[in-house]
Amino acid sequence: MNPVATSARRGFGDWFADPHRKPRFLATATWLYIAWSLLPLLVSIRISFNEGRSRSSFQGWSLNWWTGPGDSALNNPDLLNAMKNSLWLGVCTMLIATPIGVALAIGLARWRGYGRRPANMLMLIPLVTPELVMGSALLLVFTTMFTSIGLGRDAQLIGHVTFTISYIVVITRGRLFTIGRDVEEAAQDLGATPLQAIRTVLLPLLGPAIFASLMITFATSIDDFVISSWLSQDINTETVPMRIYQSARKAPTPSINAMATIMMLITFVSIALAMIIPRLLHRGDKSQTGSAIQDFAALDL
Repeated sequence: MNPVATSARRGFGDWFADPHRKPRFLATATWLYIAWSLLPLLVSIRISFNEGRSRSSFQGWSLNWWTGPGDSALNNPDLLNAMKNSLWLGVCTMLIATPIGVALAIGLARWRGYGRRPANMLMLIPLVTPELVMGSALLLVFTTMFTSIGLGRDAQLIGHVTFTISYIVVITRGRLFTIGRDVEEAAQDLGATPLQAIRTVLLPLLGPAIFASLMITFATSIDDFVISSWLSQDINTETVPMRIYQSARKAPTPSINAMATIMMLITFVSIALAMIIPRLLHRGDKSQTGSAIQDFAALDL
């Protein structure tokens, strides 16, 4: 047997058996997956700058479908109305759902009585329920029970708040588990009431989680299609995802790609802020040693 081949085979076997080896294969696979995932987005963004009307071939560079006259992203009244509706839903959802979710997370984390475990399980139901089921169920609720509300913006807002609260609870509870109850007990030992301890001590410590909840709720709301579609009333309550879907079934122009690019940028900025700002606020906080996955696994169900 060739000694060179034997040595190479033994060297590869030793490298493969080494538990401390660098995960080059995993890193390569991860970057290939990221590149493959970003490729459709890059193509869509490139089409938005197309000079011609085609959405399948490149015809030069132009801002015509962004700011040009006629059917452009920033001049088409239907697209602008859809953008306004999406932003309105996103802002209102995060401002309403975040305080409710934070209060619910504190209540569930501090609850020590009977029914705590079932309540924690019920809190996760919106996370595991298919969005199609949630949307159709909400449609039945507003058309058969709460007919005074009916379909439209108000129903869409209630639906978005309903399915985003669970995300806020999970994020906030992860932070609560790292804080513990010692700080509240210390504040009460110094004369603070339970409410004062929460307001002056606990909520400031929950600041990074609250900010992350705001950003993630906003990004989730403006990107939602199923709930918004089920609870929409007419063209005046269309959101950008709904408009993109409707246009894709007809003869869309690159202005749809331009509007989709704007939505992607808003979403990416929101998620980036949700990741970066809490880390900056956590700097120097040695209690923040776990990951989001570990925080989620710590949920006492």
